[in-house]
Parts: sequence; structure tokens; C-alpha cells
Amino acid sequence: MALQHKPTTPHHSAQDALRVLETVSRHTCGVTDTEIARQSGLGPERLTTLLRMLRREGYVEQSADVAYVTGEALARLGSAQGREQALHEKLQRTLDRLRDSVGAAVYISRYVDGEVSVTQYADGPTTPKVNEWVDFRFSAHATAVGKSLLTQLDHAGRRDHLARHKMARLTSRTITSDKLLLSRLESQPATVPVLDLQEYAVGTVCAAVPITAGSAVGCLALSLPVEHAHRLRRAADELNRSAAPVLLSLAI
Repeated sequence: MALQHKPTTPHHSAQDALRVLETVSRHTCGVTDTEIARQSGLGPERLTTLLRMLRREGYVEQSADVAYVTGEALARLGSAQGREQALHEKLQRTLDRLRDSVGAAVYISRYVDGEVSVTQYADGPTTPKVNEWVDFRFSAHATAVGKSLLTQLDHAGRRDHLARHKMARLTSRTITSDKLLLSRLESQPATVPVLDLQEYAVGTVCAAVPITAGSAVGCLALSLPVEHAHRLRRAADELNRSAAPVLLSLAI
């Protein structure tokens, strides 16, 4: 079953998109979708989906003669000068669109120097962000963000993190047993969103999916008020399907 879903995971979508971008970049005067398919080895249906995403994200443009050329977004991210600012702005636009699409506050988090860090988020009047009543650095055991990041570490890395941060009980649902938490992290399928069902804060449910690019551990997450908990799994699945543009931006 895992092999059946492999081509549609965000990671593989980003890899395929990079293959398309490499093909387009080699043809400075433009290249047709037929030629892209031949050189990349991607099927027509798959390529059409990827080209639609790449056009929406501004990585490719279509000229009057139906040839594809590299877009402005790719040029900005590919430039050493101002890349960090360009990446921040690109990710923020993607997060804003995701927030509106899934109807929830969305977040990008990274595991930096042994700590959980929420680096960007998008919220709004009808999609409020989580009230960080306990610093996310010290509550990885209870948050979807923290658990998603910990699943991407090896066993020694997880134990090291838990040894440095006491597993405090934040709600009646919080797991405080390191043995139980480590067991659940070990058995968490990489392609299934990690959930937080009021483990961090009463009244809030969350989900997170991995967006590891290279050696950098990261995740994409969303939060919902508990009265919208019935939407969580569907929103999480949509977030997972929509993670490829974020991965792509980080990988370029």
C-alpha cells in the first residue's frame, strides 16, 4: 500500500517538480510540455499537475508559443543576493493561501540547534493562531508540531530532547510518560499527519506533516478551535497534499 501512494507524497511531488524545473532551466529559449515529458520521464497527467502548480507558484511561465520558461520566483530564489528575504516572502504567500484553503491557521516550524522553532505562520480573524501559553520549545511532547519534528529525529535525538525538557502535564490529555511517547513516535507513519487533540491546550486541536528538506528537519502544521475538530482530519489531509510547494521553495 505504501508503494501505491509513494508518487503522490509531498516529498516525491517536490522531487518531480525539481526535475521539471531542471529541464525548463536547461532551455533558455523555452521548451514544450511534450519535450519536458520526454526528458523528465514523467507521464502526461502527472506533468500537467506539476506544471499547473509551478505556474501558480511563479516558478515557470508559458510563452505565447506554448513553450515553458523559468519564472520570476525561481530567479529570485536562485539568486544568492536577497535569497533569504525572497524565501521568507514566498513562504508567507504560500502560507496565506494555505490558510484560506484549509480554513485554519497554518505554521512552518523547524528543529534548530536542538529546539523547536515556529519560523512563520499565517492566521486571520476567523482562523486564530494557537495561544502559546507554554513556550513551544518546552512543550514538544504535547504539540503536533513538536511530535512531528521529533518523529524525524533518530531514537538518540528524541531521547536527548526529552532529557532536556521535562514532560509537563499541560492538559488531562497530555502524555507525560517518555516510554509511551517514544513508542508512539516510533510507530508514527511518515506519510500520516501527527495530531494534537487538546494535548497542548484545552479548546484547540492541531495537525502537522513533515517538510524535511535535505538535513533540515521541519514541519507544516495547522490549528483549529475544538468546535471545528470534525474538520481536522480532512484539513490535515489537504495540508499534506499541499505541502509540496513549501518543500519546493526550501529545496531550491
